[in-house]
Parts: sequence; C-alpha cells; structure tokens
Amino acid sequence: MKELLELYNTMGISSGVYAYGEKTLESLKERFAEIDKIAEHNQAKVIAAMQKNRVSAACFAATTGYGYDDVGRDNLEKVYADVFHTEAALVRPQITCGTHALTVALSANLLPGDELLSPVGLPYDTLQEVIGIRESPCSLKEYGVSYRQVDLLEDGTFDYDNIKKAINDKTKLVTIQRSKGYATRPSFSVKQIGELIAFVKAIKPDIICMVDNCYGEFVETIEPSDVGADMVVGSLIKNPGGGLAPIGGYICGTDTCVQRCAYRLSAPGLGQEVGANLGLMPALYQGFFMAPTVVAGAEKGAIFAANLYEPLGFKCVPNATESRHDIIQAVELGSEEGMIAFCKGIQAAAPVDSFATPLPWDMPGYNDKVIMAAGAFVQGSSIELSADGPIRPPYAVYFQGGLTWCHAKLGILMSLQKMVDAGLVTL
Repeated sequence: MKELLELYNTMGISSGVYAYGEKTLESLKERFAEIDKIAEHNQAKVIAAMQKNRVSAACFAATTGYGYDDVGRDNLEKVYADVFHTEAALVRPQITCGTHALTVALSANLLPGDELLSPVGLPYDTLQEVIGIRESPCSLKEYGVSYRQVDLLEDGTFDYDNIKKAINDKTKLVTIQRSKGYATRPSFSVKQIGELIAFVKAIKPDIICMVDNCYGEFVETIEPSDVGADMVVGSLIKNPGGGLAPIGGYICGTDTCVQRCAYRLSAPGLGQEVGANLGLMPALYQGFFMAPTVVAGAEKGAIFAANLYEPLGFKCVPNATESRHDIIQAVELGSEEGMIAFCKGIQAAAPVDSFATPLPWDMPGYNDKVIMAAGAFVQGSSIELSADGPIRPPYAVYFQGGLTWCHAKLGILMSLQKMVDAGLVTL
C-alpha cells in the first residue's frame, strides 16, 4: 500500500484524496461481489453462445469488397442473437456509432404516415435531429414520419395514463431509451422496460418496441430482448465491444425487423449478404468475449464515484445506494468550472493524451457546448474511461467506462484531486 500511495503521489494524487477513497471502498465490498456474480453469469452466456456456434480460427479471416460468404461476420451475428435471445442480429463495422444504429433501425421500420412514440420523454441529443425534433436534412420528419412523446412523471417513472392516450392508429414504433443520456433522470431496469412493453402491446399488439440499449448491456443478467423488445440497439464502442472493437453497432431482434434494417444499411435486395469485415473479426469476437468483465469494472467505477462525491454534497444519479441499470454515473457539479475540473482529472488519468486539457466546444449533433474527457485507444469509446456533458444547468458531468476497475478508480480519484486543487471541494 505504501508503494502504491507513493506512486499515486508522483501522479498528482494527494495522500488525503487517496485516504478518502480507501475509506469509501471499505463499504463497497458486498456490492462489488454481487457485480462479479452478474459478470460470471454473463461471461458464461457469451462463451456458451460462442461454443454453440462453433467459433473457430476460420471466423477471424479478413474479407474485402462485397464480403460475400463471410463466415466470421455471419457467425458473429448468430452469437449475438443467441446471447440476446433474439431471432436475428445485424452486427456490422459499417454501422459507425450508436446514433447510426438507431437511425437504421428507425428508418427501416417506419414509413411515411407512421408515428414514432417516445414514452420516456425527450430522446438523447443526437437522436433529436434524426427524428426531426430539431430540424435537419434527411430526418424522419422530412420523410413524413410524425413524432409524439410522453414525459416521465416527476419521480422518473412512466406516465401510463398519458401513454395510453398517446397511442393511436398511426403509432407504429415505440422507442425506449434505457440509459439517462444527458438528463439527470433514472435509467430503467430491464424489469421496468418489460412492464412498459407489456403495457403498450396490450393496447396495440402490433406496435414495434425498440430499446436503445446503449450503456446497459451486461449490467444485468437479462436484456430488454428477454422481456418483449422487438429490437435492441447499441454501439460496439460501448459495452459489447469490450474496449477492443474499433467501430461498429448492433441491432438484435425479430427476423422481420432485422431484415429491414439490413436492407436499409446496405440496399434493398442485398441486405446482410454484403459488407466486408476488413479484418476486424478478431477484435469484434474478443471484445464481445471480454465485455462482461469490462462492464463489471466500469460499473464498480460508477458506484465508487457516487459514493465518493455524494457525501461531499453533490447530487448523484443514481445515488450512492440505488441499484444500477447502466454504467453511467451523473454528478451534478453546479458550475462550468466544476465540470472542467472534473474532466481535467479524468483526462489526466488517461493512458492516451493525458497531457491534453479538455475544454467545452461545439460538438456536432448538440445544441449546447459539450466538454468531453477521453484519453482512449478508440476515439469516442465510451466503455473506456471518459466523462462528458453539455454546458447547461444543472452542470452535470456523465462519467462512464474504464476498461479495468483499477483504471476507473484512478480516474475518479484524479477527478476529485482536480476539484480539490481548484478550491471547489474541501475534504
């Protein structure tokens, strides 16, 4: 311990901050043990799917051009479908990010005259232009898809009465954002999502229920697809990529929905038959294999952050004791200065670009300036240690990731150190 403290001192973490962190950790052993049990369950689930589908070295071969008869690509999609317990899956490096995956899923399954319903309030910032809430060329609105939303109740739960009123003959698809995005509302458990899906399907059985699963994969032992979701959608540079996937996204769901997504991603008539893997298969397979353990480390980091900051007077969502349903930890810092100091600490703890200084900037797809700290091996990888947030009240920073628990711990301690150094926190 003495040697570790001395090493941390050389990196800029004071003895006081380190001691405060160690004291906080003493109360978290049982929670961390429960997280390890979930990781073990999910690890077994992934391995079982890989064994069932006879993953072999042949699956790692690179393909180019059209990518016809890509054994590794097609088999990876079977593995994803088995893990998520769905009829089909689309897992492609040609999907550039989570927003792209959601756009493919929505535009493939909504036609002119259809209506999209969000029963969980305003969607994440980047999806607002996709839908047409904020005007943008090629939005769903521009193609004749209407939009309706029902805000959450004050306690963050679903407004079932108004959801029932909002569903009409035009309602084709319901989009459910599992994680909080840039909002200080609770993230939803798989159980809660299942209850919502059952409610809307009881009103209109043919409604398509899509879940934005970003940041939630492998946090629980079940996924939204286990409780009635027709599509679950996410990014490979978040949880399921395990920090190794350099790009990509996935859509798991019914045969009908996924086939339409494949036609939208490539072209009608081509679908899943095209799309070369460009040598990325080893990273996509191994990243998925590593994901349950990586997610467990990130979740521990989020819990540690809440338990570190809440006693200092900062509002945390979830709070220090609540159950968790994604890897994101929101901390309301109360000022732009607080956000900058926190993000400087995360950046300073990074293995890549630790010398850089994060500052707010006009990030594409956002209305407000956004500050983002991420010294990542993969650009924008949110499963790696990162923190970001829009510069607007309540000046909340959203902390997530850490490929290892040890790195997450270091990052959180460094964020606190920068807050102390800036005179914003007194221990």
